[in-house]
Amino acid sequence: MSLLSVKDLSLIRTETLFAGLDFSVAAGDRIGLVAANGRGKSSLLRILAGAEEATAGAITRMRGLTIAFAPQDPPARLLNLDFREGVREALAPEIAEDEAWRIDILLDALEVDPASRLRPIGALSGGWQRTLLLARATIVEPDLLLLDEPTNHLDIGRIGVLERFLAALPGGCAVIAASHDRAFLDDATNRTLFLRPAASEIFALPYSRARAALDERDAARDRQFENDMRKVKALRQQAAKLKNIGVNSGSDLLVVKTKQLSERADKLEERAQPAHKERSAGSIRLANSGTHAKALVTIGETIVATPDGRPLFRTGKLHIGNGDRIVLLGANGTGKTRLIERLRAALTGGDPQIRAAASLKTGYSDQALSQLDAFATPWAAVKHTSDLPDAQARAQLAGAGIGIDAQTASLARLSGGQRARLAMLLLRLARPNFYLLDEPTNHLDIEGQEMLEGELIAQGAACLLVSHDRAFVRNVATRVWTIAGKRLIEVDDPEPIMAELSG
Repeated sequence: MSLLSVKDLSLIRTETLFAGLDFSVAAGDRIGLVAANGRGKSSLLRILAGAEEATAGAITRMRGLTIAFAPQDPPARLLNLDFREGVREALAPEIAEDEAWRIDILLDALEVDPASRLRPIGALSGGWQRTLLLARATIVEPDLLLLDEPTNHLDIGRIGVLERFLAALPGGCAVIAASHDRAFLDDATNRTLFLRPAASEIFALPYSRARAALDERDAARDRQFENDMRKVKALRQQAAKLKNIGVNSGSDLLVVKTKQLSERADKLEERAQPAHKERSAGSIRLANSGTHAKALVTIGETIVATPDGRPLFRTGKLHIGNGDRIVLLGANGTGKTRLIERLRAALTGGDPQIRAAASLKTGYSDQALSQLDAFATPWAAVKHTSDLPDAQARAQLAGAGIGIDAQTASLARLSGGQRARLAMLLLRLARPNFYLLDEPTNHLDIEGQEMLEGELIAQGAACLLVSHDRAFVRNVATRVWTIAGKRLIEVDDPEPIMAELSG
């Protein structure tokens, strides 16, 4: 049964975000919506929800269809409410009193602890705010659930809760989820819509298999385009030759034949379309200043504690060698970020339990990208970090996806993806040989994640990474540390740890 169908839908802002979009949503569908940052995913979800208008096209909805939309951030009017009140506010006033019992059942299913239910929404972490928005959307018992980046700020455990929750929705409830989380898309969806400015593609496959099918289709279209253009060239050459003969001989038949060949070439050239080439949201390139030291960081027996001194875990004796890419796994609150902060502070000296090679040069980025807060504009950030001439500084910013107009504007105007790319640019300009990165993929689209993975591998710099992005962990890690039983230990394989964390 079709819940919703989209016909020839287009959205044009300063540029065409998508055009000629056709697809339908059936009961029970699980559709992953994939595109680069700023390419219209959130706008399409708002259009489907009826909160925004398309430029052209039509949407046909089943009579009585209930659509619920979970955006990326809670509206300001909710911030002073507590979690439970925020969910209740989504119910129609006339039924809120009688149906309030459903709220606690829903929050139990989402594994929201009793203390969090009473906390003000404005004081919640980004992950708990995501859970709140999901609860608000599902409390109305929708036929179609629209999710905008539902895994952002969630740890592996909370992503597991989300996946189980979506799998347990009533069988007829369809879901469209815009996400850059490749593992989530593989686990939670069965169809994939690649949103493009023209010729968007949808496959009845989860992300990774759909991506392979898309790449194969694009390669076939490129081959067909090249073949068509060779035929066009041959037709035009043949037409030119016949034209010369016709003019010299005065043959009207050859003049007609020449015209026919030219028309065939024109029609073939008009129909020929190269495969879509995604315009990059900005490049990510890293650097490695290099070092001959084999052991860059040596950690002795020490205790990692909270800022007020409460012990979190003991490290044991560990080392980080040149070229190691170590991923630190663990549930939220176990102290992963505290270890990163402790190492960062210790590497400037003064900690007898943590020693660094003399040639160590650290590059750091936290999950909130707070290292950017010291700068008013992207231009100020680059000029402070490097001695690049002005023209090169402008070129570097543009290459990272920050256009001329945005380079001297407030950092607050940048999107999350632009901020992440700027942070990576500053790291490259600092030329470290050891990276400390806390949730580096949080704001990156899939293209950016793949660029970052490729650079970390290609540059060969050592790094310690905290990440809840399972695809990123699988692609990058050469070593894995985890916090278990209040001890930091090394394990051979991340899969059992990620499976345990996801529940």
